[in-house]
Amino acid sequence: MQFAGRRVAHAVTGDGPPLVAPAWWVSHLEFDWGDQAFRGFWESVGDGYTLVRYDRLGVGMSDRDVRDEDLTLDVDVALVGAVLDELGLQKVALVGGSSGGCAAIAFAARFPERVDRLLLYGAYAHGSSITSPAVREAIVGTVRSHWGLGSRLLADIFLGDTTGVEQERLARYQRAAASPETAAVLLELIYGNDVRSELGQVRTPTLVVHRRGDRAVPYQLGRELAAGIPKATLIPLDGSAHFPWAGDSYSVARALRSVLAPEPPARLAADPAAVLLSGREREVLALIARGLSDREIAEQLVVSQHTVHRHVANIRHKLGRGTRTAAVAEAARLGLL
Repeated sequence: MQFAGRRVAHAVTGDGPPLVAPAWWVSHLEFDWGDQAFRGFWESVGDGYTLVRYDRLGVGMSDRDVRDEDLTLDVDVALVGAVLDELGLQKVALVGGSSGGCAAIAFAARFPERVDRLLLYGAYAHGSSITSPAVREAIVGTVRSHWGLGSRLLADIFLGDTTGVEQERLARYQRAAASPETAAVLLELIYGNDVRSELGQVRTPTLVVHRRGDRAVPYQLGRELAAGIPKATLIPLDGSAHFPWAGDSYSVARALRSVLAPEPPARLAADPAAVLLSGREREVLALIARGLSDREIAEQLVVSQHTVHRHVANIRHKLGRGTRTAAVAEAARLGLL
C-alpha cells in the first residue's frame, strides 16, 4: 500500500474477525514470520482471526526513506487508519505491543467507532518515563554511532534472561531490519511518545498485560497505563523478556486470548474427557516425554518443524500448561501417557 508517497508493506494471515497489530519499533515482515517463536506466538494469539501486521516506514520491507515529518505519534495513528482503509476494515481489535501501544491507544481514543477491543502488552503512556535522560541518551548514541554494539545492547534489554545465542540472533535481525540512523530516530520517537492525555478518552474494553520483570518497559508503567484507562483490566505476568514471544510466551498468549476467545470452564483440563488430544497430538506428546526436540520429532514423524511446533502449542494449550515439561507432567497425571 502507499502512504505518504511511499510503500508500506503489510501482511494478512488467518481467517476471521480482524486483529491488527500496530507496528513496533523495528520489524521485518518476512524475517519475523520465518522465526519459529514469533510465528508460533502470533498464530496462537490470532487463532480464529485475520491477523494484520505491517512494517512502518523506514524499516523491514517498507520503503527505507524516513523523513522528519514521519516521526510523530499523529503519523503513526494515521498509518493505522490507512492500513484499515486499504484492507476495507471498519471495526477491529487492536493489539498494541511496546511502542505500538501508543499508536493503538491514540487510535482507540480518537476513533472509538473503529475499535471493538484494545489489547496492550508491555506498553506505556509516557516515553520519557521508561528510563532516565542519561540512559536514553547513552542508548540512542550507541545505536547511532556503533550499530553493532547498540543492537547487542538492545537485544540484552529486550530478551531478558536468555542465552547469548538468542541475543546475537536478535542483534543481527535488528541490523537487517533498519539502518543505525533510522533505529536511532525511531528510539527518539519512542522516548518522546506521550498519550497520557488520551487515556481517559478510551472507552473501548481494554486489557493490559505486562511482565513484572520487563527490562525494557518497567512494570510500573503498565500499572499506570491500566489505572489511566477507564475500566481497563491488568494482568501481571512473571518474566523479564520484553518481547512476548520470548520466555514463557504461552502465558502471554493465554492472557490475550482470555479476551479474544474466552474458554468455557470445560476447556480448563479439569478431567481427561475435556482434553481431547488428537491422535497426532498424542504421538507428539509421547515423543516430547522421551525428551525429543521439535526438530527430532519432525524428522521422526516426517513432517515440518513448524507443524510440530503447532502441535506442541496445541498440546500445551489443551493441557493448560505453559511449558513442555509441565504439559508432560499434566498428561501423566491425567493418564494420557
